[in-house]
Amino acid sequence: MMDRNEPVLISIIIPVYNSMDCLERSVSSVQKQTYRNLEIIIVDDGSTDNTGALAEKIALSDKRIKVIHKENGGSSSARNAGLNIARGDFIGFVDADDYVEPMMYERLLMAVGETNLLMVQTSRDEIDEKGERMPDVCIPPEEGKIVDNRHIMRELLLHRGDCSFCTRLTHRSLFELYNFPEGELNEDFNLLIRMLSDVKRSAILPYQDYHVVYRMRSNSRTTDTEYFPPVFKDIVVNSDRAMNIVKKEYPELAKEAFRFAMFQRIEYMLHIPISKMTRDNTFYREVKKYLRRNMFRSLGNPYLTKKNKQYIFILGCAPKLARKIHRIKMKGKK
Repeated sequence: MMDRNEPVLISIIIPVYNSMDCLERSVSSVQKQTYRNLEIIIVDDGSTDNTGALAEKIALSDKRIKVIHKENGGSSSARNAGLNIARGDFIGFVDADDYVEPMMYERLLMAVGETNLLMVQTSRDEIDEKGERMPDVCIPPEEGKIVDNRHIMRELLLHRGDCSFCTRLTHRSLFELYNFPEGELNEDFNLLIRMLSDVKRSAILPYQDYHVVYRMRSNSRTTDTEYFPPVFKDIVVNSDRAMNIVKKEYPELAKEAFRFAMFQRIEYMLHIPISKMTRDNTFYREVKKYLRRNMFRSLGNPYLTKKNKQYIFILGCAPKLARKIHRIKMKGKK
């Protein structure tokens, strides 16, 4: 797969939208990589501030940087635009909010050279807006390991795996078969579960070289109590996609897939504003019906906790009451 006589070109795609306050840190962390044969593609996704101009200014300092401007279409649209011009043998992504350690791509490429795999992955950590380390969402392995696609799918269904393409190097041939779904959130999960059939094995490294920075202005975070982020609908839709893929390709993971479908619906029901729990909200009614229909089936699932099962019953029967109880519990933890 790799010609060891030619240096491997890595294309790093950075989609940006109104990212004046963090773009320089993100791009700089890529420029400082110890592996130098990079193509850095900044995709300005229709920014309404001076982000596009800042990207052009940054590009003047480094001939490896390309900047493209497009109408606003969301993260998936921006990533696909970058993929359309990328020349790299392997593709990586960095979100404008985030930054990476200097050794990240050298380590990933070394793993590719040792294993000849189409996909390799580093580990990550989470940083809050104050720059403080948060608890790990995905626990890194103690040492590097190679896993098969069944293992990756299982870890995703149990909410232990990392679906992000930002922590991965992915061979360009896979993006010739698959693109990011446009007009949806939870897009990395969507793409990865579809791509896994062509990724028989993958390497996971223990280094937390990718830093995810959480900011309130992102798609799924807001202080508006009546705003319902569309990601909560998309995670339910993607859980059904995962269920269908499991039925065809990983039937032995049926219990894990059912657990995932129920858990994602619990998340939806715990976040939808009570004002939107109405008879004319078809999607909401379908989620409630699904929980109610599968109440007793959930009792025998070994991957659903006692707390999960309690929520399934009360959300399926009395969702507004469940929300009030949940709100009281959350206030008690503050």
